[in-house]
Amino acid sequence: MPHLVIYYTANLDRETDMTALCRTLADTMLSIVDEESKPVFPKGGIRVLAFPAAHHAVADGGAAGRAAHTHTGAASGDAGDYAFVYLNLRMGRGRSATVHKNVGDALLLTTQTHFQTLFAQRHIGITLQIDEGQEVFDAKYSNLHPLFNNLNKP
Repeated sequence: MPHLVIYYTANLDRETDMTALCRTLADTMLSIVDEESKPVFPKGGIRVLAFPAAHHAVADGGAAGRAAHTHTGAASGDAGDYAFVYLNLRMGRGRSATVHKNVGDALLLTTQTHFQTLFAQRHIGITLQIDEGQEVFDAKYSNLHPLFNNLNKP
């Protein structure tokens, strides 16, 4: 943990670099510190994964965006459907409400920055949720953590 999973409408694949967004979000997670200036997330535990939804329906399919563009001349860029991005961060329990807010704010700002140019060209919705809860089963099998643990030794 933490795992950030992104589901997005596949129409974004031709408009933005989702791999770059994943890397930037992972870097953001690496940079976040708690109230004692300690990293919130372990390097070896950060996972950012993005999955396009090949089949999707968002709101009214773009009709309102096209109508607004026709009536107001507003920059819409919606030739068809809207775009949508859903980010869900799942992290282990035990962090403060302040850390939760700081993590959410940092991830949302990173995401907004990534899509800033696209926002001026089309209609897009972004939702970020953070889940923290009781695990009913939690198993890990990895050789990543030892790699980073060795870097911290003198």
